Amino acid sequence: MPSYARPTRVDEALAMLARGERTILAGGTDFYPSRVGIAPRDDVVDVTALADLRGIKERAKGWRFGAATTWADVIEAKLPPLFDGLKLAAREVGGMQIQNSGTIAGNLCNASPAADGVPPLLTLDASVEIASADSRRTLALEQFILGPRRTALREGELVTAVLVPKPAHPARSDFLKLGARKYLVISIAMVACVLEVKDGTVRAARVAVGSCSPVAIRLSELEQTLAGRPLNRGLCDCVLPEHVQRLSPIDDVRASAAYRLEAALTLIRRSLERLT
Repeated sequence: MPSYARPTRVDEALAMLARGERTILAGGTDFYPSRVGIAPRDDVVDVTALADLRGIKERAKGWRFGAATTWADVIEAKLPPLFDGLKLAAREVGGMQIQNSGTIAGNLCNASPAADGVPPLLTLDASVEIASADSRRTLALEQFILGPRRTALREGELVTAVLVPKPAHPARSDFLKLGARKYLVISIAMVACVLEVKDGTVRAARVAVGSCSPVAIRLSELEQTLAGRPLNRGLCDCVLPEHVQRLSPIDDVRASAAYRLEAALTLIRRSLERLT
């Protein structure tokens, strides 16, 4: 029979993982729905209640989001405008019940191409803190998610936090999601933007698109184009079709690939307009 364990400390959880392959559970908002009608086969280590994995802390160089911090925690936290986009994304993660249970690290480890939390975290230059029973390491989020349902997490490892560095200049952010309806929807396309602004000039820009590639990606060429320009609505005119050529959308029941590309362009322009 599969085992189910609920450790009370992080080191206890890591010791359990070191003893053999286990499925880590934190919130379970994807784990349980994906197994409806299927007899359980996973040995589970449930870290949902570990207080050391939950909470948001500001430090000298940035912020630390505990891995089990929920999306409701993110919504309610007092954070600077840099995190407005992440908060908007948090409100798109299912309904209120899912936001109360779903965790920031769970969203990353699930590694869905349509994970709402990934594009804003990419624009925040987030990295993932990982621990095992005998080591610690940190990976940039771009290196952590390898493909649909695939991450760089090794056997015996647990994500313990998501780290966000402080930007060099005052920053503002945004997030937009397009779906077939307003609420409780898997996205057709989504866009996150961060602009660092000083003296009315964009000092740095970060733009990420989700649901249009196997993993959400940053648009580095567009970011370079936006940097150094005045903060006004002329930024929208900088967004050209060639800037989304890195994307590789698919045709599926939600939208065609061509529609996704056009939607991504429109969402980027709208987001930049909202930030000016």
